[in-house]
Amino acid sequence: MKKRLKLAIMTGLIVMGVAFRASAFDIATIAKSDPLIITGSVGTQNTYYHSSSGSGYSSPFSSSIYANMNINVYGISMPFSFYYNFDNVSFSHPQFSFNISPTFKGWTLHLGKRSMQFSNYVFNIPFNGIGLEYQRQGGKAGFRAGIFYGTLKNAINYSPEDVSVATPAYRRTAWGVKVGYGTSKNYLDLYLLRARDHQSSIDEYWWDRVTAQENIVVGLKGRWQIARPLALTANVAASIFSTDMTAQKVESKETEKWDGIYDVRYSSMMRWAGDVNLTANFKPISFALTYKMVQPDYMSLGVSYMSNNYHSLGISANTRIWKMNIGGNFSAQSDNLSKEQLYTTKGFVYSANAALPINNKFNISAGYNGYLQRQYDGVAKVNDTTRINRIMNSFTITPNFNTASEMLAHSVSLSGNYSENKDLSLISEGKSDVRTLAVGANYSLTVLPIETSFGLNYSLQNSNGYDTKYTTNVYSLSASKALLKDKNLTLSASVSLVDNRMDVSKNLSIGGNISAGYTIGGAHNFSLSASYNKYANTNFMAEGYSRDNGYDLSCSFSYSYSFTAFSITRNKDKNSKKKYEYYSDWSKTARREREMKAFQELKNDDNTQQRNNSINAPKL
Repeated sequence: MKKRLKLAIMTGLIVMGVAFRASAFDIATIAKSDPLIITGSVGTQNTYYHSSSGSGYSSPFSSSIYANMNINVYGISMPFSFYYNFDNVSFSHPQFSFNISPTFKGWTLHLGKRSMQFSNYVFNIPFNGIGLEYQRQGGKAGFRAGIFYGTLKNAINYSPEDVSVATPAYRRTAWGVKVGYGTSKNYLDLYLLRARDHQSSIDEYWWDRVTAQENIVVGLKGRWQIARPLALTANVAASIFSTDMTAQKVESKETEKWDGIYDVRYSSMMRWAGDVNLTANFKPISFALTYKMVQPDYMSLGVSYMSNNYHSLGISANTRIWKMNIGGNFSAQSDNLSKEQLYTTKGFVYSANAALPINNKFNISAGYNGYLQRQYDGVAKVNDTTRINRIMNSFTITPNFNTASEMLAHSVSLSGNYSENKDLSLISEGKSDVRTLAVGANYSLTVLPIETSFGLNYSLQNSNGYDTKYTTNVYSLSASKALLKDKNLTLSASVSLVDNRMDVSKNLSIGGNISAGYTIGGAHNFSLSASYNKYANTNFMAEGYSRDNGYDLSCSFSYSYSFTAFSITRNKDKNSKKKYEYYSDWSKTARREREMKAFQELKNDDNTQQRNNSINAPKL
């Protein structure tokens, strides 16, 4: 406990000390920034849901309140956020989160649940703690660095007497450091992560049943612009991972050099992962060659999920012929790097695509994707009858047409896709083969003088298997219109019909949705929506006819208010004697300006009406 407290205090002091030096270093540039700007927003969202099938899947009522505020002091931005949820379905108590990431020039301080960009082999999940980053601005070559300490996972403890509980989890903490130098063309970055579980965070009963883990990962990432058309990028990492922190330490001369850094145990293993990418850009053709390898059992406690025990090689190319853009790629992947699996699986992915903009009104694109998977010998020999052997092909085409005049704007888009998934194994006999056809059509019309839009959509999906046929037709119609002088009231409505058929089973559903949005002064935003869906399952079975009807109803209301609480900005008028300008949405000056604006708009409307009356008046 004392060690953890000491480490936390030292980390906090280091971060605060570095942050203070950063502010003092660039203090001369503060004179160019506004002294103070405080902005924010508050809002709420409320939903009512009812289903004739019951409320077992969703709460009838859900409500949330949120607030955001940003305090900017001489260019230092400090955002705050607050979220409160009354939903009683997933949680028995409200949710609360507090995060802040003030920035100043190239410096960023992280407090609360934050994230930092590391190598994808080292760290890619949020932490709840403290962190500091520096990144030189302007894209110039220079030094960059970052450091953090925090909690990656909270403890989940269960009573040993409860036999129906899930698996508990230890509290997991980590610290990480990254340093680098360079530009976007040439750079080198070094990453370090140290993570461990805290055994005392859960009941002692679970210690032998759920093992605590620890991990140290070192990563290196860089890019080298070999020549103007050639560039090489590499990203590698080494991980030492212990699956059981209670395992006995290894006592040997080779492990003594790790003392004080990492306890090498009989449950520890060291693994590698990485990729290298070579790109060549010879206009109008560009190429990329990529190789990736992840050793068996490679793991980092700072990565949410990562496949291992495989390597892959891929190549891609892109070019432009006349107006057409053409591209394609091919990659091969194989697992069982450990040579310990029963079988080895190899996969091949290949694709091609083309896009042709014929003119500013019409364009068309097409693509092909393919995948081949095959099983080979490993520790055991593959039986040709049961060997995994599958191929997938998919073709897509999407033409689009747009045209507009002073009165009307038209848009037509079509899409078509055909995919085929075949099992080539001898034992299959085509029983798992699936062929799917998907077609879509969309037409939208906008009447510009009245600012009203209409949309008509249709989609079809047809799937055929060995003894199953599934078809879905979807029809929908929508309309939207902006009202009032400032077009700050928006109304929209839609209706849809869905027809599902599977063999002798038929399902019909019809639904509608209406919504309205209203904005006052650009600060207050209201939205109201309601949807209703009615469905009927009709099955024709041997013993007769049956029907099952039901419906879903949902209504929601949301409101948000954005404001400038207070600001002290530098006067941009050089002729003015005032050095600063003061403003607040709630000040008397702001209210007077809004009243004068409303009065002027009303006066303009009266003048327009009088002018129209004089024009339309009968002549004597």
